[in-house]
Amino acid sequence: MMWGSGAVGWAGWMVMALTMIGFWALVAFGIAALFRTGHRTGTPPPPADPLRVLDDRFARGEIDADEYQARRRALRPYR
Repeated sequence: MMWGSGAVGWAGWMVMALTMIGFWALVAFGIAALFRTGHRTGTPPPPADPLRVLDDRFARGEIDADEYQARRRALRPYR
């Protein structure tokens, strides 16, 4: 047994179409939110401390003791 005349009418079809579009839009935005990174703050990271970089290079063996001392004096001429 059908209720009424059995015809949904244009308003019913419009509501169903908009509901379906809204549902799939929510699914798409949900998937996009899963893959979005939250690390973007808009500010670049602070620059590395030159003396720390020099210490790290010396610790890794990239430069020898003489070069380390010369560069350290160049970075801190008044201390």
